[in-house]
Amino acid sequence: MRRRLLIALTLLLLQIPAAQAQISVSIGINLPVYPQLQRVPGYPVYYAPQAPGNFFFYDGLYWVFEDDDWYFSSWYNGPWRYMEPVYVPVYLLRVPVRYYRRPPAYFTHWRADGPPRWNEHWGHDWEQRRPGWDRWDRRTAPAPAPLPDYQRNYPQGRYPQAAQQDNIRNEKYRHKPREAVVRQQLAQPQRVEPKRLEREEREEVRRPKRVEPRPAERATPPQVRRVEPEQRRPEQRAAPEPRTLPQKQPQARPEPQPRQQQPQARPEQPRVEPSNRGGQDRQPGQRRRDEEEPRRGNRD
Repeated sequence: MRRRLLIALTLLLLQIPAAQAQISVSIGINLPVYPQLQRVPGYPVYYAPQAPGNFFFYDGLYWVFEDDDWYFSSWYNGPWRYMEPVYVPVYLLRVPVRYYRRPPAYFTHWRADGPPRWNEHWGHDWEQRRPGWDRWDRRTAPAPAPLPDYQRNYPQGRYPQAAQQDNIRNEKYRHKPREAVVRQQLAQPQRVEPKRLEREEREEVRRPKRVEPRPAERATPPQVRRVEPEQRRPEQRAAPEPRTLPQKQPQARPEPQPRQQQPQARPEQPRVEPSNRGGQDRQPGQRRRDEEEPRRGNRD
């Protein structure tokens, strides 16, 4: 009865929802050429010692553990798809800590020759759904899947698009996955890869963004096409406006200035004629009296 329960639980774990790993993501790993892979001793898993991350190959798929998440792809440089921790194959979970090229900070307190303590990291609920993940007989370990060496012919300059990868793989790679989760994911078509948000960007998305007021845009007047007279239609020609003569503005009359009073002329003084006697000037009346005085004496 217990054995049947374990079998039923295992089958339930492998029934991954179809939309669980549909969306492709970018995880920041960019390999220009096919990586150098080495087998983990005693495990059906390969790892890449020179890759810029925790890079593995198992059962015909590439696996990357990055930022506390697992991703997989059928090609060495993606596109990558997310895998829930509860569905990650057990042989990947059993790889010792020393084969993680960029281990997280919490790996440092664990033994290098033992697997990461996923039960402590992912909690009790995960451990209940993955019982016995760290107990296995090394003598019953399956053989590793052959490496897809055909991908060496596709460096970064010739790397195929996601729509072409499935056709090339089905043509040149004949390995049949033993893991049910791998078979299910390979049967699903890949979608267009969206941009993956980094940890800082995800935190920034959670925070309410401050919206700055946008400056008022200047309204630009619509451009009016100038139509030449010869290009206008007869009905569009405007009637000539009547010509109006400019009206003559009345000129203001100058105000009369006050008349200035002229100075009164002085009476003209009688002109004194010079006298011939003794060189003295005499008045006309005096001269007559002088002339009459001798005559008066003669009469006496």
